[in-house]
Amino acid sequence: MKLIVFDGLDGCGKDTQAKIVYEHYAKQGKNVVLRSHPSKDNFFGRQSKAALERTGKVNKALATVFFGADAIRSVIKYSHKKDIDILIFSRYVLAVMYLPSSIKEPVYKFVCKVLPVSKYMFFLDISPEVSLKRIRSRNEKEEMFENKEAMIECRQKAESVLYNWNVINADGTPDEIAAEISSILED
Repeated sequence: MKLIVFDGLDGCGKDTQAKIVYEHYAKQGKNVVLRSHPSKDNFFGRQSKAALERTGKVNKALATVFFGADAIRSVIKYSHKKDIDILIFSRYVLAVMYLPSSIKEPVYKFVCKVLPVSKYMFFLDISPEVSLKRIRSRNEKEEMFENKEAMIECRQKAESVLYNWNVINADGTPDEIAAEISSILED
C-alpha cells in the first residue's frame, strides 16, 4: 500500500491536492481511500472540529487530542487492509505544530515511530497572507488557528519537524502545486 499524506496550514490546498491525487489513481483502476481529518464520520473528528471553532487553551488541547484520536482511528481502520492500493490522508501527524514548542519535537518523533510514515508526505507551505485570503473566500466559520499570528507561529513550529517531508510551495495555483506533487509521486 502506498501512503500519501498532505499537511500544512489551513487554506494551503490539502484537500484539493488530495482529491486530485485520489482521482488520478482511481482513473487507473486503483483502490484508493481518502481520509480528511478532522473527519465528519466519527465522534473524535466531530469533537476536534467543534473545539477548533472555539477559543482558549482548553479547546486548543481538546482539538489536538481529538484530532490525534481521529487520525489514529483512520490508521487502525485502513492501513492494514490488503485490498487498498493507495491510502491518502489530508492532515495527519503535523497537528504537533499546535502543541507548545517545548514538547512538539519529542511528540512528533514518538508519533512517527508509532504511526506509519511515507516518502510521499507533502507539506504544502503557504504564506499566511495567501492562506487567509483563501480561507476568507470560503465564507466559513473561522477556526482558532485561522489568524495571521497563529499561522506564523504554527508555520515556524512545523519547520523544525519537516526533515522527512516533501515541502511544496503552495502559494501558486492548484495546477502548479499538483504538477510538482505528481513529479514526486511518479519518481
